[in-house]
Amino acid sequence: MKSKSRSASVALAAGAALALIVAVAPSASQAHSGTADEQAACTGDVLSLCFSEIPNEKRIVACLNRKLDKLSPACRQVIDPSPKSKRTRRKAN
Repeated sequence: MKSKSRSASVALAAGAALALIVAVAPSASQAHSGTADEQAACTGDVLSLCFSEIPNEKRIVACLNRKLDKLSPACRQVIDPSPKSKRTRRKAN
């Protein structure tokens, strides 16, 4: 019975994280809560890489930014939509 209670707590924390994930580029001056698609893209990354930051929205975002190299491609695109490789290609054109 105790494991069900623990599972419910983890699920509740995960739900709180989803509600609080902010998905913006690191250089953006104003943060906003992510869309449902953005949240879905980063849910697994938050749970596996930044779980200890839940439910602090700012700390979750900071964690995701610190771990860009470990993010899934979908979440990386949400957090950093213009990676250096794309900027380099644009400059070369």
